[in-house]
Parts: sequence; C-alpha cells; structure tokens
Amino acid sequence: MRIAQVAPLCEAVPPVMYGGTERVVAYLSDALVELGHDVTLFASGDSSTRAHLVPGRAKALRLDPRPLKSDLAAHVAMLQDVRQRMDAFDIVHFHIDLLHFPIFEHCAQQTLTTLHGRLDIVDLPEAYRRWPAFKLVSISNAQRAPLADASWIATVPHGLPSDLLRLGGGGDYLVFLGRISPEKRVDRAIRIAQRAGVRLRIAAKVDAADKVYFHEEIEPLIERSPHVEFVGEVDDASKNDLLGGAAALVFPIDWPEPFGLVMIEAMACGTPVIGWDCGSVREVVDDGITGFVVTSEQDALAAMGKIGTLHRPRIREVFEQRFTARTMAMRYLAIYEQLLAA
Repeated sequence: MRIAQVAPLCEAVPPVMYGGTERVVAYLSDALVELGHDVTLFASGDSSTRAHLVPGRAKALRLDPRPLKSDLAAHVAMLQDVRQRMDAFDIVHFHIDLLHFPIFEHCAQQTLTTLHGRLDIVDLPEAYRRWPAFKLVSISNAQRAPLADASWIATVPHGLPSDLLRLGGGGDYLVFLGRISPEKRVDRAIRIAQRAGVRLRIAAKVDAADKVYFHEEIEPLIERSPHVEFVGEVDDASKNDLLGGAAALVFPIDWPEPFGLVMIEAMACGTPVIGWDCGSVREVVDDGITGFVVTSEQDALAAMGKIGTLHRPRIREVFEQRFTARTMAMRYLAIYEQLLAA
C-alpha cells in the first residue's frame, strides 16, 4: 500500500527531546515500512525515518533559533506539497488536527485524520460538523466525549517500538515525566513524595508559556523539598534509565488527557503507573496490574504502599500485548483497507 503520513512541523519526527504526536508518527511510519508498505513522511527536514522523507521546512519549529517564524505558513506550504502528490498515494493520513480540511475536501475519502489533542474546546464542534466526510480516529474513547457525533471510524491507542525501552529493575524513587504546566499537576507529585518521604525526580520540559508558572509556583516547592530533583528534558536513552530505575511513575493530571504516552513508556520499562482518573488513564492503566488509578493524594499514598505487589515483568508483558508500534500499525492498516474498500 502507498501511504502518506503528514506530521506537525513543531518537532522533528521523532522529537529529540519532549514531544508526543511527532513521536507517534515516527513509530507508526517505521512500523508500516517494516510491514512492507511504501510510506512517505511529510515532516521537518531534521526528522529521522525509514520512510521517504519530504521536508516541510528544514528544521522543526521549536528547535529553529530564529525568533520570527510562521507555523501557519509552514504548514500550509507543506499541505500544498501533499496535494500536488495525491495521485502517488492510496491513503493520506493526517496528524495536524483539522488544518487540511478545506484544502482536501474534494478527496476526503482518500484521507484519514487522527486527532491527538484535547477536544473540549468551544469552536471545535461546529468546525467538525462542517466537514463530516473526513473520517476520524481517536487515541482513546474518553477523548471523543466532547465530539461524540463527529465522524469517528475507530479508536487506535498509541504504540512504541518493542525494542525502544527495556525492562528495568526499579528503585526507591518516584518519577514525574512530561511537561510543566498547571494541568499536569507536578505540585501534586511533589506533595505526594513529601508526604511519603521518598525521592522524586522531575524530568520535564518548560514551555515559554509556562515559565512564569514554573518560576512562581513550582520552583519554590522544589527549593523547599530536599528530596526533589529537577532533571529537565531527557532523551530516550536517559528516559530508559530514569523510568526503569523508578519505583513508580506519578501521573497526577488534572485535565482530560487524550492518551498519555508516558504511561506506556513507563510500562515498557516494567514501571507501575499511579495515575489520576482523568481522560484516558483508566483505558491505559489496568488497575492493580500495571499500576493504580486514583482520585486523590491520599489514594496515591495508599497506592504507593501496594506498589510492591505488582510484578514488573508482567507490566512489561501487558505493554507488549497492547501497546507496541506494530500493534498500532496493524490497527491502522485495517482502517486503511476499510477506507479503500469503501
């Protein structure tokens, strides 16, 4: 099958450090190539892929040091490249929300769109009602709730290459991995570690929009907590050591998480997840097997007391059964074939 994958230009595919959507597109593209398909990836020129790369711009937007950039102009130019090559593909798979809808309305039946973000945003329902011909994939069932009547065709959970992260032996610290922002609630993770008297390692990106929050709200908590260490952003090699050596990943979110890639990264290392019951968490974490789903800091403390009852090789086994890149690719291939048959 001739498949095009269209990624955002914000990060390289895969990202060098933090990044979710572009990372998933990278794993999906490579897995499809491994399964014998002809894959073309539209992404930034600093991407690394087994697919045929068509650069949308030379460098990913976030890593481009130039102060004045137009993400809209870059994406529209890339979409024109995709449109001019449509005859070369059986399926074009978009990962850029709904930006392509007006441009590809004439050939919507040849496309698939995976939505990677939150959907409880006031302007989205009307926009998706305008273009019902575009078939949509959600990354969790919970993600769909605000757009229940949209043109959903399937839910496909994310997946990681099975050899990307290895089983770790665990340790005596908790880890928070992701991004510093109010909805990610790293403050909860800090309080839980303080109350439990255990170390916490925070490996997180701080976006420009969240720097004030970080400096005013989170840094003072870290400075008053001698057992808390701020690591900053980490690459995949450091991530394996960090997650594999942790007693548990704390995922204390306070927002409708569409998926939460870090949860399956932890599971790939055999590391249990203590996750708040928001968004997709209950769909990803098997309560009492791969971690614990909690609703309060008190619940999280109680869960920490039960971490030793979980079997790290079993957690890794669940990851291999449910969340590999090959499994994800096979699910998407079934959807592509369904669209082609129609």
